Amino acid sequence: MIFKRRDPKPTLRAMAEFLWPRGGWTRAFHYVKHRMRRLPDSPERIARGIWAGVFTTFTPFYGMHFVVAAFVARAMQGNILAALMATFFGNPLTYVPIGIASLKTGHWILGAKLDEGVKRSFTGKFADAGSELWYNFTAIFTKAEMDWSGLIVFGREVFYPYLIGGILPGILCASVAYYLSVPLLRAYQKRRKGMIKAKFEALKQKAAAKADAKRKAK
Repeated sequence: MIFKRRDPKPTLRAMAEFLWPRGGWTRAFHYVKHRMRRLPDSPERIARGIWAGVFTTFTPFYGMHFVVAAFVARAMQGNILAALMATFFGNPLTYVPIGIASLKTGHWILGAKLDEGVKRSFTGKFADAGSELWYNFTAIFTKAEMDWSGLIVFGREVFYPYLIGGILPGILCASVAYYLSVPLLRAYQKRRKGMIKAKFEALKQKAAAKADAKRKAK
């Protein structure tokens, strides 16, 4: 394949770089910020895309955040590429705090009590649910018996409260990101247009000077 690595990256190294990129999360953040500012779209549309991406990180649809962010951005008439990049707000360093905040809010809204065991093993609960889902899927093609009891408990104690509880903090953080992004994007695009115009004028002057010098030489 054209884009396939000549030397495949070891699994442990790939996992380590997922948790901590080679240049660090600060460098990764600045790269995403730089790419987002250069998107060819209006500040409002880009900011709506950012809103969609940040909001999506507060949903429990792990593994589908790109799809959800693109759908929300399209519904809001926002920039879809900005939405995909804004899902960077959810990363291995922030997923647990986001999840705990969403779970607490969800249990508070539903009038239920958050089990401390769920709180302590938040990532483990999702890993177990994924494993059980895969087991039931493979059971279709084998003689193994399906067992949905664990997923039912997971849905009742974790997924549903997370889904409900992520709405309020998701809207809050996404709205803050939107209102911070619009003036910054507008200022950057204005500055960029000014720089491009200045370069164009400099090229025109240089070309005019060159033509003038040729004319005088003749």
